[in-house]
Amino acid sequence: MKLLRVGTAGAERPALLDRDGTLRDLSGIVPDIDGDLLADASALARVRAAASPGVLPALDATGLRIGPPLGRIGKIVCIGLNYHDHAAEAGAEIPAEPILFFKAPDTVVGPDDTVLVPRGSRKTDWEVELAVVIGRTARYLETAEQGLAHVAGYATAHDVSEREYQIERGGTWDKGKNCETFNPLGPWLVTADEVPDPQALPLRLWVNGELRQDGTTAEQIFPVGEVVRYLSHFMTLYPGDVINTGTPAGVAMGQPEPKPYLRAGDVVELEVEGLGRQRQQLKAA
Repeated sequence: MKLLRVGTAGAERPALLDRDGTLRDLSGIVPDIDGDLLADASALARVRAAASPGVLPALDATGLRIGPPLGRIGKIVCIGLNYHDHAAEAGAEIPAEPILFFKAPDTVVGPDDTVLVPRGSRKTDWEVELAVVIGRTARYLETAEQGLAHVAGYATAHDVSEREYQIERGGTWDKGKNCETFNPLGPWLVTADEVPDPQALPLRLWVNGELRQDGTTAEQIFPVGEVVRYLSHFMTLYPGDVINTGTPAGVAMGQPEPKPYLRAGDVVELEVEGLGRQRQQLKAA
């Protein structure tokens, strides 16, 4: 299923794209798309039954804002340097274990919402990523297969980053990862049953129409199932938690001088194949 949330920011209502590609209103069946829904097998079964064409009222998509596909996100755990080619362009050794950092849930915006360039920023960068949404509580998992079994679905994510704040301002990476609007998510949450192999997904990103990133999740150093298993030994993962699983090569930081960092007015488009496309215009904060 392709689940999404539509409407003004803070007042989104649940919806789905049915098998004919028609946008349908889910608000008569479930109150929201969130961790409570993903953990409730009976509620998901009701949604799945309603996904047949014509069962739910259609929504007019004209001018309708698409919000983040998941509400009440618990935590966002991010994996750094998780692609072989991105580690190479960053001049970094292949990590022996996943590198972790966090993004606050309030960084999440819709897939086509404005992204703000922070005041004083000189090195705002782009990163297309596969986002993983947890559907079952995960503690001390033993295998990567168990990790995959705890995934509810997948989405396209944009891990916007400010490299000066991240690398040059001391401390952890979090300073450059948690600026306002720095995690566009969506448009859809695609349930795991429709993504048979999360390690076979092309990812692409364009800046002002120029292709900048063109990779595949097959290049991940730590695949999705292993990431979930690994994280479950350091923290409990709950339904509605999100994992951003890293970015392939092609970020601005890895380009020759002068590096083409993002500026107000730039347009970024990105997609993970099968999970939908995003488009953001940048604006000064």
